[in-house]
Formats: sequence, structure tokens, C-alpha cells
Amino acid sequence: MRPVAVAALLPFAAVALLAGCGGAGDPASASDLARGIDAVFADLDRPGSPGAAVSVIRDGEIIHSRGYGYAQIEHGVPVTPRTVFHVASVSKQFTAMAVTMLAAEGALSLDDPVQAHLGFVPEFDHPVTVRQMIHHTSGIRDQWQLLGISGWRLDDVITTEQVLGLMSRQRELNFVPGSEYLYSNMGYTLLAQTAAAVGGMSFPEFTAERIFRPLGMERTHFHDDHEHMVPDRAYSYRPAPPDDGEGEAGGEAGSGVGPEPGYTKAVLSYANAGATSLFTTADDLARWLDNFRHETVGGPRVMEMMTARGVLNGGDTIPYAHGLAIGGHRGLRTVGHGGADAGFRTQATWYPEADVGVVVLTNVANGNPGSRARQVAEVVLAGVFPEAARGEEEEDAPSPAADFVPPPPTADRATLAGYAGSYYSPEVDALYHVEATDDGLVARHIRHGEISLEPRGRDEFATDRWFMREVRFERMPDGSVSAMRVGGGRVRNLLFIKLTRPLPGLSG
Repeated sequence: MRPVAVAALLPFAAVALLAGCGGAGDPASASDLARGIDAVFADLDRPGSPGAAVSVIRDGEIIHSRGYGYAQIEHGVPVTPRTVFHVASVSKQFTAMAVTMLAAEGALSLDDPVQAHLGFVPEFDHPVTVRQMIHHTSGIRDQWQLLGISGWRLDDVITTEQVLGLMSRQRELNFVPGSEYLYSNMGYTLLAQTAAAVGGMSFPEFTAERIFRPLGMERTHFHDDHEHMVPDRAYSYRPAPPDDGEGEAGGEAGSGVGPEPGYTKAVLSYANAGATSLFTTADDLARWLDNFRHETVGGPRVMEMMTARGVLNGGDTIPYAHGLAIGGHRGLRTVGHGGADAGFRTQATWYPEADVGVVVLTNVANGNPGSRARQVAEVVLAGVFPEAARGEEEEDAPSPAADFVPPPPTADRATLAGYAGSYYSPEVDALYHVEATDDGLVARHIRHGEISLEPRGRDEFATDRWFMREVRFERMPDGSVSAMRVGGGRVRNLLFIKLTRPLPGLSG
């Protein structure tokens, strides 16, 4: 039997009392519970709206499971408890679980360099370990942002092979491994490949055999083939931009016939797995959360490792564990993760002191599952939280000075002309042409088109593109521009070399 901390006894007692007087066997209490949870999703529970699936598990019993809105608006297919969602980064805990199980079995060490298992990963100035990839402290650049810089759209078909090819070209890290925490999806793609290499089977096969089937997660798989047909799957949507025309698109509003005017498709065609691409249901994820209680898969040692937070080189502890964020909600500890890809927004949270798990899966970009999951927990754990709910009046008001942004510097066209030229990055095999125009400095790319570079300081610029928020030019000792570094966010200082002669067919 697991030891229980003294501080946890009161929450456990309160949950036991709640279970005794408000369990699934009490129709009145079950009805009150359903009404409270239904209210959280009332805005989605209407014709023509994208939807959500929610599942709540307590002491091993699913006490609420329901779908709201539509899984496929175009076809009038409603969300049900059996609807399969893409859950984005909620996937990461399963990738971490696979590697952690192999480590517990002695098949690998979490302190192995990644190159010990994946020979295509380049040797960097500093070694990168499996543990550092788990905790996002590896310094490895993020795959999505690298792809964006290279010219990909995130609704392109992106295969595992293409992501790994991009990794094999990398020559620098964001920072010295272990010195910082910075989220890296590429690290989790490499972890999936590590599990496959050490486990002796494909990553989807390994997770199905070792995790999903033992837990009864019969409608769950890692989806690494975009052409694979999945019954009962949800499509993803985003709110449509305002219609400037006078008419309405789609079918009659609220009729349930044809698309609702307020939404458009958010296409997702990923064919890679590890950082993302888990396909599952709310009920299946609830069964997984309950493994933190009964520890059937992995056992106590692995499940303890799963919730061990990362530690930086300097000794500081980060809030991220093994594909899991460790946090709290009104005095109760939480273990969970959210996810966001295309229009899918997902959240899975376990409350270990209460043996309660909450899963919220949505298929609309403004679905806000994190907030909804907390609201569901407020219903289920009413009277259990050690701390009172925090009101809006307790939030710190922003300082007026915080809203002040100094005017950006300006540069004349002659100065901007010194940056003009063609810049190539061997790490992402991408080419940008920088030009000085009457409107300022621009970078042109064959897929991204024209990107405005707004001056922020000497040789420093910013853009409005998510994949290259920062651009910094480098100079030779004689003052001439020789390179530009691109980054911001989860990629830092990606080198683009200025070509010394024009490409064929280009002037200047």
C-alpha cells in the first residue's frame, strides 16, 4: 500500500465522504453532477457547433462521460463518448512513459546520449541526454518552428522521415543542455524513435502492446499515417473571420443542416508521432489517468519516475516531469498536460490526492479545455478543495506603465540597402531574399511571400510571423553584413549565410 502524507488526509477524507453521499449509485446526486458538468459545455451543445467530449473518473469508476456538439459539422455527426480525437501534446506523456519503462527495465539509461540510440542525430558541442529531451532541457530546436522557417505550412503533410531529415541537418543547439527549460517537440519525436529502436518494434506497436491494450484503451493509437482511416473521428475547426458580405455562408443558422456560418475547417495532416498524433477518446484517457492510482502499467517505480520533475544544471527544479506538467488547483496537486494542433484543444488532468481524473477534448480552436477541465473539477470536487476559489478581484491589475511601448527606431533606405541580399540556411535548406523597399526592409520566400522586417535596434528586426519573430544581422570586421540569425520562441539563432554572388536568374 502506498504511504499517504498527513497533509493529504483531509482531502482524502473529504473525497471519501463525497463518494459516499454522491456516488454514481445515487440518482439524485448523479443528476446534480451531470447538470453541473453539462452547464460547462452549454455553449457547444447546440446544432451546427463543434463540440467536446468529457470524461471524469473517480476511484476507478467513470462517473460522467458525455459528448457535446458535433464531431463532423458537415455530416451532422455528433460527438459521443466513443468519438476519437487527435489530442496533440497530451501525447507526450505516453512517449515519455514508453522510454521510462525501458529505462526501468535496464534496456537504456535516461542519461544515455541520444546518439547512443539514434545514429542520425549530429554530435553537438555538448552532449544531449534522453532525460534532457524528456524534460525539455536539451536545447534541441523545435521541429514545428524549424519547418515553418524552412517554408512548410503546418497543414502540410509532415512525415516522421521529413522531421528526422531536418534533425539530421542541425549543427547548433538553442543553449547548453540542462541550462534552461524550453519546450521542444523535436525532442519528443526523437524519444519516440528511441523507444522504437530499443524496444524492437515501431513506436505505435510498442505503445499499443505495452500501454494501451493492458489498460483497455481499445480506441487509442498513435497516428503516423495521414491516409489511415479512423472510424468515429472528429474533424477540427476554428472560428471563421467576420464575413464582410451581406449573406450567410453554409446552411440555415441553427438548423443543423450544413456548416454553421461561424466556423471553418482547420486541416490537420500530420504523419508523425511522439510529440503529437495520439488518437484517443475521453474515456480511454480517463482509464490512463487512473493508472496513476492503481499503477497496473509500469508499476510504482515507473509511475514515481513519471512525476519526477526535471532539475537544471544549477540545481533549480522545473515544473515539467515526464510529458507531464506538475501544478496545483485550489490547494490540490495536479498532474496533467494540454494540447493544441490545428483546431484540436485538449486537456487531461489527474488529482492524485482525490483519485480523480478529468479529461476534456474539443475540436475547435477556442475550445479552452484547460478552463473547462477546472470548472468540471469544481463540480466534482465541490467541498474538497483546501483553498477557496479565487475571485477576479484578487487578480493584480496591470500597471499603466506596462502598456507603454517605446517607438521603434527607423533607418533610411541607404542603411537598409546594406542588408539586401540572398541568405541561405544549410540547416533547414531554405533561402530568403532580403530587399530594401520604399516601405522598409522585407524578406521574400517562395512559399511565405513577403515578410516585413521592422527595426528594433542596430542590426535587429522583428516580424509578425510566428516562426521568425526575431531577425538579427551579423557583420564582418570591415562592417559588411555576412549573415542573419533567425529565431524567437523555440528556435534561437538559426544561421542564414549571405551568398557572395547572385543566384542564376536573379539580379543584384
